Amino acid sequence: MATEGQRVVLITGCSSGIGLAIAVMLARDKMKRYYVIGTMRDLKRKDKLVEAVGDAYGKTLSLLTLDVCSDESVKQCVDSVKDRHIDILINNAGVGLVGPVEALSLDEMKQVFETNFFGVVRMIKEVMPDMKSRRSGHIIVISSVLGLHGVAFNDVYSASKFATEGMCEGLAIQLMKFNINVSMIEPGPVNTEFEMKLMTEVSKKEFVGADAETLNHFRTCYLPTQINLFKGLGQTPEDIAKVTKKVIESPRPPFRNLTNPLYTPIVALKYADETRGLSVRTFYHMLYNLGGIMHVSQIEALKLLKDWNYSQINCVQQ
Repeated sequence: MATEGQRVVLITGCSSGIGLAIAVMLARDKMKRYYVIGTMRDLKRKDKLVEAVGDAYGKTLSLLTLDVCSDESVKQCVDSVKDRHIDILINNAGVGLVGPVEALSLDEMKQVFETNFFGVVRMIKEVMPDMKSRRSGHIIVISSVLGLHGVAFNDVYSASKFATEGMCEGLAIQLMKFNINVSMIEPGPVNTEFEMKLMTEVSKKEFVGADAETLNHFRTCYLPTQINLFKGLGQTPEDIAKVTKKVIESPRPPFRNLTNPLYTPIVALKYADETRGLSVRTFYHMLYNLGGIMHVSQIEALKLLKDWNYSQINCVQQ
């Protein structure tokens, strides 16, 4: 149970990866400013979190069962919190989906939205009224740089993050009236079990329904590039946790927070021309023209891409 002066933080999806890293970092805060409620669908998967948090377990960290895809589970979880008092909600639970869109089933797509978008909606709907009544609170969403620009073969995942970004941007405006902050944490590649498992499964999948040329592009251009990007530029879950903690502790928490500065020029590129076509051409160039050199040096490739971007921007301006 939280002590006086501690801020109660509820985090979804804490069994591994980013959620686990955030839970550990906040629960082990040297000043003991946070009481963390870590949640996961199956508490049988708690061992890794319990081991990582050490003696903070049972003191500044407790665990609850939560399935963000279930209205009943969401309500039961929040009702289990003393006085339903949650100062900070961190929406981290999410699923991925990669591949040619014509080879993905509608059920697979719906599941992505059920977790990544409607899961966030359920949590906010359950927690927000109490925050409004107290005129205090902070809602944080672990989004993605793919919620700011689309990437080939990540169409559905990107769409779910775009939807979440749009909803939260609207909420951020409304909730300022109630002294509630909304913040988006937007990582690029992050090396987690979730990502590695996804890429392994994708590399073995047949993708029935996709034509041979598209499958060839996917397997020979996209997959090698993604794997090398993760190896060369991927952040750790702890990196994302540090950014999240910094946002929490900011006197004026920013709405959007890119975690990897290398992606800032790429995101900014989208707004360099009014048609937004420049960013589409850039990502085409990155996938099909730079893909072959990505294994040499990912950072050098991004520098080349940045230089190419600037040349394109100059053309637009002229």
